[in-house]
Amino acid sequence: MLTAIRYRKIGAACLKYLTVVLCLIGISENHVLSQIRLPRLISDGMIIQRDMEIRIWGWASVGEEVAVDFNGIRRRSITDEQSQWIVTFPAMQAGGPYTMEIKASNRVLLNDIWIGDVWVCSGQSNMELPMVRVKPRFEEAIASSTNPKIRQFDVSTRYAFASPKDDLEEGTWVDADPGSVLKFTAVGYFFARELYEKYKVPIGLIKSAVGGSPAEAWLSENTLKSYPHYLAIHKKYRDSLLVDSIKKADAAIIQAWNARIDSSDLGLQGKTKWYDEAYRPERWKNATIPGYWDDWQIFDTRGQDHLNGVVWFRKEIEVPESMVGKPAMLVLGAIVDRDEVYVNGTLVGTTGYQYPPRRYPVPVGLLKKGKNIVVLRVISNVGRGGFVKGKEYMLQSGKERIDLSGTWQCQLGYASNPMPGGGVTFHYQPGGLFNGMIAPLLNYAIKGVIWYQGESNTDRAAEYQSLFPDLINDWRKNWHRQNLPFLYVQLANFMEPRDQPSESGWAALRYAQFKALDLPNTAMAVTIDVGEANDIHPLDKETVGKRLSLAARKMAYGEEKLVYTGPLYKSFRLEDNKVIIDFFSAGSPLKVTGGELQGFAIAGPDGKFIWANARIDGNEVLVWHDSIAHPTAVRYAWADNPVHANLYNEAGLPASPFEVDLK
Repeated sequence: MLTAIRYRKIGAACLKYLTVVLCLIGISENHVLSQIRLPRLISDGMIIQRDMEIRIWGWASVGEEVAVDFNGIRRRSITDEQSQWIVTFPAMQAGGPYTMEIKASNRVLLNDIWIGDVWVCSGQSNMELPMVRVKPRFEEAIASSTNPKIRQFDVSTRYAFASPKDDLEEGTWVDADPGSVLKFTAVGYFFARELYEKYKVPIGLIKSAVGGSPAEAWLSENTLKSYPHYLAIHKKYRDSLLVDSIKKADAAIIQAWNARIDSSDLGLQGKTKWYDEAYRPERWKNATIPGYWDDWQIFDTRGQDHLNGVVWFRKEIEVPESMVGKPAMLVLGAIVDRDEVYVNGTLVGTTGYQYPPRRYPVPVGLLKKGKNIVVLRVISNVGRGGFVKGKEYMLQSGKERIDLSGTWQCQLGYASNPMPGGGVTFHYQPGGLFNGMIAPLLNYAIKGVIWYQGESNTDRAAEYQSLFPDLINDWRKNWHRQNLPFLYVQLANFMEPRDQPSESGWAALRYAQFKALDLPNTAMAVTIDVGEANDIHPLDKETVGKRLSLAARKMAYGEEKLVYTGPLYKSFRLEDNKVIIDFFSAGSPLKVTGGELQGFAIAGPDGKFIWANARIDGNEVLVWHDSIAHPTAVRYAWADNPVHANLYNEAGLPASPFEVDLK
């Protein structure tokens, strides 16, 4: 009996203790729920759009009152049933720095806020490409980049299919300086620098770009309804279990291929690896770098079109005493697809895909006077493997250089079937990037958009003629700005030039971009003269940024008399066998650079294009060929790489490629 009473007392005490604990837990949970949470964009150092209504929003517990104090004005809001709140402030002029205080059950203080102009920088890799990639060309610009009134917010890559996201996963506002600017979008930075120098207004860049992304990945679900085949894909990938299973299966296939490459590579077998200083090569072949090993025909391709797998390269170089004990850089152009680079047996760098320039610092003390050995392990996944021509291959220390082009020894480490394709890159799928990387930005007021994309749609140029305008209208609708300035870059020249007129997916895509100018408050930076035949990521992002800034000054800042574009096709008429093309050139006369006018092609009834005669007559160009009495079509700069196109205006801006069907 006493035992039973004792247990009841103990049980009651435990129950009382448990009740107290549960109450404390409840208080703690309510306290956590009541904490103000702000979107990533609303943070220290943000730049707020001037001259527009300012929206500040966030989350707290349901029904809680939130007060926001900014620039002498207080606004209040009550959180709704989704725990969301929003307040608005009147439009304000440029200025700063300001603080913002947000109070509910807790207090958040934001510092170093400026009011200026905010631009979204979006598209694929040529917009994403950071300043560090163009550093060899723009070292002075980087060194002088310190400006706390030019800032970037970098949106990390994320896709979503189930629904639009309401916030970003990470990100902060960062001032430009020689260190931080290396991560800025290069196009965006040069664009911002031009605008700041012109208007002295703080410029905020929101970089939301993904390399390789097609335009359809940036469309909202509502706009995808106009493209049923894309909408079906978007809906399919709402199934997260399906997505996870595909990712797992794809990863397993790639991992197995890579594991076989490494385990079968002769250069990694045996006691002495092929990169080791102690290794002595036997029966290695000679090869000339740069170049592609399929072209050398020194390996057995086993009947395949291309030799994939691992090829090793080795070169002995003589290093003078003047280069020893100093910082050095190994510059190896661009390599297809992956590489590991060793100097005197020490790994100095590796790159996992073909596009980045290979610039590997050599640690001080690694080089020695006299003979040094450079060894490359190159892996080709699919297609031609090797070294991109037209790039620099050298060892550099200060002003001293050792040329590394020419003869190298090479040996096959392992010949493989190509890496299996057919996997799904989910951040390229329709609607995914809009939901993940644009939807969280839509409450944030912006000045406009700069866009550099199209390379991934060049095989679907006809579709792009509707897809791209639909994207522009889609974003304008979602930002609730019917005339939101939308400025974009026409694809640069790329790939080997051709001697004769030919079909070109890149030219067709450029023409689709040109047609988008039919939309109001759009402008296009023509860049067919700043590309590189051997690099899809040309270094001259300064010219691109400057031309976009001209477009902004016209469309977003209202400079009426500004020459902001090169010649644009306007209309045509026929006179006998001559086609007379009229141009819009923004008030600057037409001009030829470098001799006679070139780049025009003309076709007769057979539809075959040949190079045409052309000459400027006022604001028109006369195009003809004596062998064609009845022309049916004219094209200008219609090529992947229209190197001969030389029609400009006197402001130095190039004419856009175009085609005219005279029928």
